Amino acid sequence: MAKNLELSYLIDFYGDVLTDKQRDVMDQYYNADLSLAEIAENFGITRQGVRDSIKRGEAILLDLEDKVGFARRHRELQDKSAQLQALAKDIEFRNNAGYARSDAIAKDVEQMLALLETLDD
Repeated sequence: MAKNLELSYLIDFYGDVLTDKQRDVMDQYYNADLSLAEIAENFGITRQGVRDSIKRGEAILLDLEDKVGFARRHRELQDKSAQLQALAKDIEFRNNAGYARSDAIAKDVEQMLALLETLDD
């Protein structure tokens, strides 16, 4: 069973919809990087029981993300926010350097506004 880093993100984002046991099993598997055998020992169940719990949890998380897409949207907002921050720092640098009217500053402002507009969609 190959580990999918996206599922680690979904656990953090939607973990509360899982049962406590499913969330703990998946957290140990994806975030703590424990093996099926180690998790089985921790919970006093079989490796197959751990695998089944992980597969059910994965199906729940992937289905939820497919239906509502909150995690994807959250990641997009974070990425755009980082882009805006970089643009703002660039503007700050250019202004501190004492530049006169700059086409580059105008372009950066235009990009910032375009990104902000997409956040409202």
